Amino acid sequence: MDGTGISVQCWTMGTITRERSTGLAGWHGGIIDCFHDHGYHLLTGGKFVTHPPGFHDHTVHLLPERVDHPVIAGLDDFAVHTEQYWVLTDPHGTGLRLDHRAQARRLRRAGSPHADRKGTAVGEPLKPLNIGIVGAGKISGAYLSTLRSLTSVRLTAVTDLDRMRARAVAEQAQAGEEVAVLPSVAALVARDDVDAVLNLTIPAAHANVALAALRAGKHVYGEKPLAANREEADAVLAAAREAGLRVGCALDTVLGSGTQTARKAVDDGLIGTPVAATAFMTGAGHEKWHPDPEFYYRPGGGPLLDMGPYYLSALVHLLGPVVRVTGASSRPRARRTIGSGPRAGHTFPVKVDTHITGVLEHAGGALSTLVMSFDVRAARLPRIEVHGTAASLSVPDPNNFDGAVEIHRGDGWETLPPSAGYPGAGRGTGLADLAEALSDGRPHRASAELAAHVLDTMLTLMDAADQGRALPVTSTCERPAPVAPAGH
Repeated sequence: MDGTGISVQCWTMGTITRERSTGLAGWHGGIIDCFHDHGYHLLTGGKFVTHPPGFHDHTVHLLPERVDHPVIAGLDDFAVHTEQYWVLTDPHGTGLRLDHRAQARRLRRAGSPHADRKGTAVGEPLKPLNIGIVGAGKISGAYLSTLRSLTSVRLTAVTDLDRMRARAVAEQAQAGEEVAVLPSVAALVARDDVDAVLNLTIPAAHANVALAALRAGKHVYGEKPLAANREEADAVLAAAREAGLRVGCALDTVLGSGTQTARKAVDDGLIGTPVAATAFMTGAGHEKWHPDPEFYYRPGGGPLLDMGPYYLSALVHLLGPVVRVTGASSRPRARRTIGSGPRAGHTFPVKVDTHITGVLEHAGGALSTLVMSFDVRAARLPRIEVHGTAASLSVPDPNNFDGAVEIHRGDGWETLPPSAGYPGAGRGTGLADLAEALSDGRPHRASAELAAHVLDTMLTLMDAADQGRALPVTSTCERPAPVAPAGH
């Protein structure tokens, strides 16, 4: 680099060492967001925050006192039609200036869920992301337990088809917080004090609720799966892109110390080159404990779509995206019987396959064997294991945030100390990561792109089972950024 006069960057959110010493130029928005360490934003005098919705016409005005600068010499003011970049800037900086700079600096936009996410000056505290919950069922209790401990998010509203359940959720909110109980999704997404919707509805409603929230200008974080089918998932992604909003999906258990410690072991080369993995989720069915289990056995449900997102998300974090699948499936019982609650003894039809096996080929070449079943009475199978050329790794249940990670290098199993992941994580950690990502101007980890790839992989596996042949997985995604241990 010492002999280089100027470098033109074409990547974002990378790293830079202190030893590099050369000029730097760039285009689009990346010039202020290409490095996230060593005070790079102090050098550029700005930090990218987020994209507001939509594309707009802008005029780039050249500062009269800077028109002779070599970078812009010979240029006149010019117009562009592009997305907006909200940027925190140093008011003493020099160079190009957009005509909406003052607005961008103060992060003010009427009616936008991004407005007031940060203070107007460096050093002011981050204001929490206001959350509206849609769906007050059993899983909402786990989310409330986490949300009460977070400062980056704040519950402001809730709605459910059962108003009593919605009221119960509101009463469990943070001490001193008033939570509005709304009659409908439309009423909730219309509120100014809702920045993001936490979608805890049944799988068949996930896409419709997400689309309603996005059309109202709200970010979305939802339970898995992202949608019931590819078309709905694509519609959600397209709506988010068009509106410039974030969509996350509840695959956040893999952000805890269990999967993240295992991932660090893989990334650090402790097992050598990954060769294979196994992932098993077996049980007798949710009707034994869930008082209203029918949705688990309707289209959009089943063991693969219900529990598969956790296991497949862990496998993508560990080994990368999936490129091809093959599999088989079965439906041993036509009806199931509810085993608990006021409807115990009631039977209902099974409309999806309840035992699925598959082989997944990852982009890096590793092969994963997958079993997802509601038809196994008991088993002693491991949750996830990853085998490499130098060692084998035992990974804890990806439906939990923590757990022991063990490695076998040839002389017996040894436990690895927790070395990565969000400490003390719980349901909703992915939502907190999304809120912080909005502030930091980085991708959130429990992303819709990851969730869409996981959904596509699962649906392709089901298609492969129906057709009796291997099929390519047409979607892909980036491995989410690892979660460094606290203090790093």
